[in-house]
Amino acid sequence: MKKHLKVLVVLVFITALFAVSVAPVAAMGSKNKKAILVAAFGTTYPSALKSILNVYNVIKKAYPDIEVRLAFTSNMIRRVWHKRQKDKMFQKEHPEIPNQIYNIRSPLAALAELSDAGYKTVVVQPLHISPGEEYNLLAGTIRALLSIRTLQEKKKFFKKIALGRPLLGRNGPYKDGRTYHDDIKEVAKALKCDVDLARKNKAGLVYMAHGNEHFSLGSYMELQKVMNQMYPDVKIFIGCVEGFPGIEEVVEQIKAAGVKRVILKPLMVVAGDHANNDMASDEKDSWKMILKRNGIIAKPVIQGIGELNSIAHIYLEHLKDAARDAGIQLK
Repeated sequence: MKKHLKVLVVLVFITALFAVSVAPVAAMGSKNKKAILVAAFGTTYPSALKSILNVYNVIKKAYPDIEVRLAFTSNMIRRVWHKRQKDKMFQKEHPEIPNQIYNIRSPLAALAELSDAGYKTVVVQPLHISPGEEYNLLAGTIRALLSIRTLQEKKKFFKKIALGRPLLGRNGPYKDGRTYHDDIKEVAKALKCDVDLARKNKAGLVYMAHGNEHFSLGSYMELQKVMNQMYPDVKIFIGCVEGFPGIEEVVEQIKAAGVKRVILKPLMVVAGDHANNDMASDEKDSWKMILKRNGIIAKPVIQGIGELNSIAHIYLEHLKDAARDAGIQLK
């Protein structure tokens, strides 16, 4: 009963939000305009924004005639950027930051604005790595929107909303017969430049993924296995900030492999707080320092994987797949 009541409250809230936002739509006509919404977790680090903007710009370049907008799923991160709207000194110090970042919306608010502007068909491409909490919240929001019924078809907020899959895929077979195992292989190929860097330094490669504490993320362990099979001359290890496997398990694996030197990189779209502090800082509990205490020399590389065009194009392909499977023609 409580679960149904919660769903009802969410639907009432969404309906109210859209009712306020889309009041002028009737005057715009019923033309079915199409748009793309890129949904990232976000970052407060100005230097890390380039990872998100790289993927965003790759998608914009692929669809020059389609409206492409950006949203952040993190409430906390959006509040920081909204506060910076009034910080003229910060803006002067960071002229590279696009104005849209200071007024960044949540996916729900961004969808409401698209509906208000007459866009009836939207493809949402998340920039999440795996189908964790943030991705499932986004998927639930879209399901809720599509569940809203109207007496007249033309009064519906949206005709179609398609949701792309995360970088490492999602559960179940895809319409073209592939599965998340295929996505993991594509990511392993896309990360070859990191392997080349480790090889050049005669070192192993350690990735810090985010993970979560709600369930084990076997996709990270599978990616590690696939990469070690694909690049047998470089030892590759993946651990999580939250959940399993953590840095303790990574240290055990590194010692068992006899590796004494590693390249340390975030397996995250952005190199933000986790990369700068949890991974690469001189604090005693950072991964770099933990590895050092265990006799392993770690060279941190502060670069989000979103900066890699090979990764950006995987997200683009996932977007194309979502549009195709939903019967949406973007060109």
